[in-house]
Formats: sequence, C-alpha cells, structure tokens
Amino acid sequence: MPTVAQHFARLHPVASGRASDAAGPGVPVVLMVSGGADSTALLVMACSSKLDLCDGRGPARIARERLHVLHINHHLRGAASDGDEQFVRDLCERLGVPLCVEHASFSQLDGHNLEAAAREVRYAAARRYVRELCEQTGAPRASARILTAHTASDRTETFFMNAIKGSGPAGLSSIPRRRNIIVRPLIDYTHEELCRYLEVAGIGWREDETNSDTSYLRNFIRHRVVPVAAERNANLERAIGSTCDILGEEDAFMSQLAATALRACVRREQEGLIVLDAARLASAEIAIARRMVRLAYRRVAPEERLEMRHVEAVLACVAEGKGSLSLPGGIDARMEFGTLSLRSMQAREQLVAGWLGVPGSMPLANHAVLEANIVRIPAGTSPLEFVQTDQASLLEVPGGAPVMSVAYVDAAALGYAERDPGRFSSDAADLPAEVLNARLWVDGPVAGDIMCPLGMHGRSKKVSDILGAARVPVAERANVPVVRTAPGGAVVWVGGIRLDDRFKCTSASKLLIKLVIRAVGSAEGASDR
Repeated sequence: MPTVAQHFARLHPVASGRASDAAGPGVPVVLMVSGGADSTALLVMACSSKLDLCDGRGPARIARERLHVLHINHHLRGAASDGDEQFVRDLCERLGVPLCVEHASFSQLDGHNLEAAAREVRYAAARRYVRELCEQTGAPRASARILTAHTASDRTETFFMNAIKGSGPAGLSSIPRRRNIIVRPLIDYTHEELCRYLEVAGIGWREDETNSDTSYLRNFIRHRVVPVAAERNANLERAIGSTCDILGEEDAFMSQLAATALRACVRREQEGLIVLDAARLASAEIAIARRMVRLAYRRVAPEERLEMRHVEAVLACVAEGKGSLSLPGGIDARMEFGTLSLRSMQAREQLVAGWLGVPGSMPLANHAVLEANIVRIPAGTSPLEFVQTDQASLLEVPGGAPVMSVAYVDAAALGYAERDPGRFSSDAADLPAEVLNARLWVDGPVAGDIMCPLGMHGRSKKVSDILGAARVPVAERANVPVVRTAPGGAVVWVGGIRLDDRFKCTSASKLLIKLVIRAVGSAEGASDR
C-alpha cells in the first residue's frame, strides 16, 4: 500500500542512469516465459531494456547474471506444447539466459478448473525455483523477483471476468502490479503494443490456438466483450488499469484497517482455532466486519476461500448472538456466550477448546470428559468439611466412568453469585440468574500463562513450571485442559493438576461449581486435586 510520495514516484520515476544492478548479481530474477508474445517480449526487454522490479529504483537495467527463465510444459496441446518448449529453448540460447523447464500433468484437478490448476502449478514451480537459486547463491529470498508478462489487456479481461462472476474490491482490482516477490513490469503495456515491439525487433512468438475458443470465459471477454466496450472508449485498457490501481490501493488500506481491528478482537488463537469477541465484531462497520471474518477464516484455513454468502451467514449469527454453521474446508463457526469461534476439523479432533456451560460437559483428549455442576452448601454445614465429604463420596461411587480428578470452585469468586446466603432459597430453581448463566472457557496451556496456585498464598507461578513440576511430558502438555474465566482470561484450574488460590472454596463459600474429569472407557484410578 503506497504512500503519496511512493505513488507519485512510481508515476514519475527518476532515471537512475546506472547500468549496474544495485541488488547484486547473486539475487535471482526469474522470468516466467511461455513462448507467447507477451512473455517473449518480457524476456527480450529484460535483456535489453529497463524494467521496474518494484525495488524502489524505478525502471532500471537488470544485470544479465541475475536473469533466469522458467518454462512450464503443461502438455495440454500435444506437439504444440513441445513446440513452445523448443521455441523458448532456442530463444534463451540465443540470448544467453539460463533456462529451467518443468513438466506438468493434470490427471487430477482436485475440483479446480484447468486454468486455475495450471496457474497454481506455474507459481508453485516459480517459488520452488527461486528458493533453489537463493540457496545456491546465499541471496535473501525477499530480494529475489519472479516476473510475469501480465499486461493491461490481461488486467482488463480479469476485471470483466470478476465483474461477471460477482466480486468485491479485491477481485475488481484485478491483477496487482506486485504481490510479495511476484512483479508484473509489463502491466501498463497492451498486448498489441508488445506484438508491435516484437515485430519491430524482428522476433517471432508462438500462438496458442485455444486463445480463439470463446467457450473459455477469458476468451469470450477478449473477443466479444472488450471490442464492444472499446467502441465507447478507445483507451479502455488504460482506463480500467487506472481503476484497478485505485481499487487495489483502497482495498489494501481497508485490509490494513480490518487486520488492526481483528487484532483487538482476538480472544484466543492456536493452530486450527481462533476465538473473537463478538461484541467488538458486531460493533464494527459492516465493510470492516466482512474483512475481519475473511481474515480470521484464513488463519484457520489458509488454502480455502469464503464466498460472500458464507461471510453474511457468519455475521448473521453474530448479530443474533447465537447459531453455528459449517464453512468450506470443514471449518466449524459457532456463536455462543459472546464469542465467535472458528475451528478446523483437526482442532476438533484434539483437545476441544470452547465454552463449558454450568451445568454441562465437554469431551477432552485421551478419552476423558469434563463435567461442571452447581453445588449448594447445606445450611449449617462447614464448606470445607462438605467438600471433603462430597469428594470422598464421589470417588467411592461404584460403576460408571471413573473419576480422574475433581475441583471445587467458589461461584462468587467467579462473579456468578454473592456470598449472601439469604438471597436465594433452597430450591435450585431459585438460584441467582447469573449462576444459571455460568460458563467457563476450556482450552490448553498457552505460552505466558500464569496463575496463583493453591497453597502458595497468592504468589504467582508460570503454568509451564507447574506442568514441569507435575512431570507432564512436553509432548502431552497441549492436551492438559486449562479452565479459564474467559478466552484469554484468568486460569481457574489446570485440570487434574492445580487449582488457582483465588477461586478456592473458603469458609464463606455458599455456592460451588464442581468440576469433574472422568475417564471414558478407561479403568484408570481416580486422583484428588
């Protein structure tokens, strides 16, 4: 996202006047050359003219030793594909540029259309080639460049394609000038201008006969839509190019705003899981909220893409304050207790992170289940004696799932009740409303977690140190349930290991939340915590 100074520097670059390349001869520039007119012109210009690599120097000559050509033979047109490969080989030999040829097969498309699959193969091969070249020379990968021959004509076609299919600003901004190390230095040239350039230079190129097949959407746009639009604006491709630049820059700015808003909204994040503050998300402007949902989704499913209908469905759940749905890639979106959680299938197979209602239960890792119930201290009974008796009776119950661990948490310490015994009757139905709405967040240990362990008189300690003292193997710590007041909130109980002193049962306790871990289908013995 350029600043004003950077924007106008691109429009009016200052010529460096230097033939040498400031990036150094070891930093590779990979040209993706198919043999068509546009990529052939890219190769010739890279060898003889100045190109803008978006490295801050403006148009400049590229040191010849930096140049490398990558050609992908897709084998989609039989002998014609082999002819393209031979043409590129001959041209690279004539210009003295090293060439790498890779061969692709499309027997399995995995649900992608052929054009998309071929594009993925090309870019994957280019990134792999750059990585290999950087390893050989020791050059930083961020300084390398992958150059494609996309033109203003390609940009116009993509703009219309996305408009026809339905798209937001990201799609309508079409092909960007740069994305990371991928640069498109010919984006301001039209296809016709590059053809004339090659004709003047006396250099031929390869024609793909499938380019005339209007059953493909891009070709339909090229041969049927663009000529009609150009009747109204002879400068159509440059006009649309300017529109794409504006849309792209504004889209980048909006994405930056959304990323900032999302950071303030995240309550919990781990591999395959992200939990958002629903109130913050609901209060965001709708344009920003949509982007926040897309960004959050991408963190748990980076290879998947959301359609607008999915985004709107998620935000509808947020607005209503409840609901769940399944998103592409098997992502579970769930709105409950004021948070929106997005969870992958892999995360659901591990320790379940989420809200535990009281009363309620939830499955844990290693064939265990965590239960939560409300317990009232009988009138005239010592809370501490009651806990000892209740715990002993719980562990002695024959049959059923064995109890692995139990903890008693003061409901008032959690903010779900007052210590006034006269506020409610002996009937559970008359419990305070805040107790009936009680819930706790359960997930795994997070780096930096601290608590005030029971028995340490208010002194804090890292949860990682507590797990180490309990001799829990590092490989198994991710599956230790940590009960919290909320996502990212105070640690209440490290399940089966230690209760936090701030939430313990005291002589003043009247209502308790009893937490029990049971082994499901296991004969393990019980232990007290």
